Amino acid sequence: MVKGQAAAGIALPPLPDDLRRQEAHAPVVEGEPVIAILARERQALDRANARQGRTVQFYDDLTTKYGTRP
Repeated sequence: MVKGQAAAGIALPPLPDDLRRQEAHAPVVEGEPVIAILARERQALDRANARQGRTVQFYDDLTTKYGTRP
């Protein structure tokens, strides 16, 4: 147990590994149509937005469980 946990009196669950991941930009391949690159970039953005949503849900679940909402 670390000092912060001892002071708080609770042990928070670990943050899921997926929520720490950074989303890379779509690769740009020379000669490929721009629309294909844009489509892959939008897919990457969709994954990043979904991850952010899971992060917010994780935090909301914690604050609900431990009653620490401001």
